[in-house]
Amino acid sequence: MAARLGVPVEDVERVHRLAGDLPSAPLPAKAHAPVLLARLAVRPDDAAEIMAGWPDPGSASWTPELRWLLDRSIALVRADLGGHGWLAPGPELPRDRGLAWRHLYVYAYLALVEVVLGYHREHGIAEAVSYATLADLGRNLAVDRRMRGEGWPVMQSWLTLHARGGVYELGRLQYQRGDTTLGLHVPESGPLTPRAVEASLDEARAFFPRHFPDERYTTFSCGSWLLDPQLLDYLPEDSNIVRFQQRFELEPYEQPEGIDADVEVLRFVFRTLTTPLDQLPRRTALQRAAVDHLKAGRHWQWRRGHFPIQPVRH
Repeated sequence: MAARLGVPVEDVERVHRLAGDLPSAPLPAKAHAPVLLARLAVRPDDAAEIMAGWPDPGSASWTPELRWLLDRSIALVRADLGGHGWLAPGPELPRDRGLAWRHLYVYAYLALVEVVLGYHREHGIAEAVSYATLADLGRNLAVDRRMRGEGWPVMQSWLTLHARGGVYELGRLQYQRGDTTLGLHVPESGPLTPRAVEASLDEARAFFPRHFPDERYTTFSCGSWLLDPQLLDYLPEDSNIVRFQQRFELEPYEQPEGIDADVEVLRFVFRTLTTPLDQLPRRTALQRAAVDHLKAGRHWQWRRGHFPIQPVRH
């Protein structure tokens, strides 16, 4: 099976080990899929591909090994419903082999929508928050299209947080449940203004005690190149990024395993990993900073920071 999928044997063994004989979940009816894709903010060009590659019974594109992987990937993610750790749904597939290969984990996500909506309902979460959160699928597909497929290997694991109830989008920011910490993520959804950030933080301060009363969160945290103090060398003091940074107490710097901050800056600032530095746009102060820093032979840092959830009283 690994040979037919073109992936390492250990990746297939991992899916088999984690999913086993656990229950999967059915895809939504194909006739209902266009409405669901629209609610998940999937762009028409991406939606057209998803519909064209749909795993219909008898489809020659959906080989037995692909159907097995889809079913077991759904089961693997569903088994960790309510989990909030990073989870790979399966191996990285050679996505140039056709639409079934390109969007297999999208179909898994669609099958899990009703599962996670049920989890949300059990916790009293409004449908508007559910769909605002789950619509990160459409955003990530659009980004991956801009990146010509370079973004998806990270996104396929990131989106399992949404499908398990581990992440919620509340206004400008996304919040990842943890032990005593709420992790902040910054989606591509407009300016990171202090007002928008504060409104989102206030919403989170009320949301989690209301819907997860048995969980006790004391700290907001963030791990990102956005917290790299070197940005202060390039950006004005009143920039949104600098003012976002100023909320955090930075932890001592340690190079995180598996994260290359230079790559992450290129991913998020330019949405490309392969364009030569001399060909990257320089329209904004952040773009100029990213390019000039790297061209000078310097490197960006992935930094972690935190601040108390309770607002500071003056």
